[in-house]
Amino acid sequence: MSDAERSPAGPKTSFLKTLEIDTRLLGMIGAFVVICLVFNFITDGRFLTARNIFNLSIQTVSVAIMATGMVFVIVTRHIDLSVGALLATCSAVMGVLQVQMLPSWLGLGHPLIAPLTILGGLLVGTLIGGFNGWLVGYQRIPAFIVTLGGLLVWRNVGWYLTDGQTLGPLDQTFLLLGGVEGTLGTTLSWILGLLMSAAALWAIWRGRQAKISHEFPVKPLWAEGVLMAVSVAAIMGFITILNSYEVPIGRIKRAFEARGEALPEGYVEYYGLPISVLILIVIAIVMTLVARRTRLGRYIFATGGNPDAAELSGINTKFLTVKVFALMGALCGLSAMVAQARLANHANDIGTLDELRVIAAAVIGGTALAGGVGTIYGAILGALIMQSLQSGMAMVGVDAPFQNIVVGLVLVLAVWIDIQYRKRTGEKV
Repeated sequence: MSDAERSPAGPKTSFLKTLEIDTRLLGMIGAFVVICLVFNFITDGRFLTARNIFNLSIQTVSVAIMATGMVFVIVTRHIDLSVGALLATCSAVMGVLQVQMLPSWLGLGHPLIAPLTILGGLLVGTLIGGFNGWLVGYQRIPAFIVTLGGLLVWRNVGWYLTDGQTLGPLDQTFLLLGGVEGTLGTTLSWILGLLMSAAALWAIWRGRQAKISHEFPVKPLWAEGVLMAVSVAAIMGFITILNSYEVPIGRIKRAFEARGEALPEGYVEYYGLPISVLILIVIAIVMTLVARRTRLGRYIFATGGNPDAAELSGINTKFLTVKVFALMGALCGLSAMVAQARLANHANDIGTLDELRVIAAAVIGGTALAGGVGTIYGAILGALIMQSLQSGMAMVGVDAPFQNIVVGLVLVLAVWIDIQYRKRTGEKV
């Protein structure tokens, strides 16, 4: 059977249908583009500068990481209202470790301070998340109640761990994970961009060959080429923008003076891809593979689709709930690491209202509150839309309370649009 015979695209098939693009994803991308263009116009071109795009990317990371875990939580028909408070507790633990405890044990600037700090934060997040899952799965306490209580408990546990104080300065190696202090530079960013482009091309082509081997319909070659071109353009375009953001000359000069060197005349450096964004990319790939290629992912979506049938088929839904919440807790610890490093200290208000932002990101990204449906890339795009709204409003001078009003309205609107979409397509509401 030839490619032409397998292709479902006939002469009357629409361009978008031929490309097999998810209309919900296309709508989110369209909304993101409109938001960027509107704010760029209002700010006289400042919104789409390399500097703002760089800042927007590192500000999105923390919420986006947690949103990938929230997808699994909501898909299994639960909710986690404690993620912001859990982030604060993990941040407090990491702050105490690297500012107070480890330097006194190992010595200031010891190379093990950063890895032990990260390990401590991840361990605390995973244990608390697993405990939440045990209460929900084995004790049958509704997740809403467990995590609502956790929102109050863990926020204040974090406060007591630090006696309400801001902790700093942080370990220099740890600060590299926040974004501004740690980037790959132009050369490594170009190399990584080329590798990601090659991986995207390979994934698209491999998917096509897999369909052919199983005698499934495939898109025309030109449609595959369009998707490949768009993927490469998006990746390399993003890298190009980041590589065009100049490091301030004062910072470069201080770095040269710290090494006892003179700054060469006309010397210029560029930031490149932030390490925190690289962490998000890795998390996105891993979580997508878990969702699509592992038994755990299949069990999560099967349980969300029909919990009773999943349990009758032999899936241990109680232990699965523990796993999902433990994973959510680990991602909260990872987000705490990134957020704390970006802020360069631990403050007790860290993660405030992140519960709203994380749930909103997942829902805007197409995760169904009824369970069973959700995507990792959708949640990340939802987080980017949310952060773009907030950053744009901040640049325009909108007060913080009104920003939160807009975010709340966008969340309600996104759920309403999702319900209408599912009614039209016949999906479960």
